[in-house]
Amino acid sequence: MTRSTSGRERPSFSKAYSFVLVTFALFLLSWIGQFISQVIEVGSSAAEHGSSFSWSEFFPQFLSATLENWQSEFLQLMWQVVGLAFLYAWGSSQSRESDDRLEAKIDALLQDRGIDSSAINTEIRDRVQGRTTQDHGWPGRDRGSREVAMFPMRGGPR
Repeated sequence: MTRSTSGRERPSFSKAYSFVLVTFALFLLSWIGQFISQVIEVGSSAAEHGSSFSWSEFFPQFLSATLENWQSEFLQLMWQVVGLAFLYAWGSSQSRESDDRLEAKIDALLQDRGIDSSAINTEIRDRVQGRTTQDHGWPGRDRGSREVAMFPMRGGPR
């Protein structure tokens, strides 16, 4: 590890860029796999037609197939990024769960535990506004204590 200007140790190159290195290795392996499979395909196709394999005819085919794959993947990725960003900004139901539904679930859980959700709302509002806390009669809370046990265990000490 080497020291940076801030005095903290920097990780080694392989550790700092491990994701990029693994991604590049996977890219190379897949591209080499495409190359080998296409050489085999073009060679067998040439043998079936009684002609010989020619590198000068193979490379344009290989580059064309590579660019075709990259174009397809790039367009798919761009649609996903742009489409999801648009839907998220628009507030579609696929982008996030509504706050009302989430609050209703939390209120139901609190009610199941016998905890008054309006008291919790008051406590949160007081904390945000910097007021001191007051005893709201929550289970698991000592009078005058600033500690809050919002979710006491059932059957345990309260």
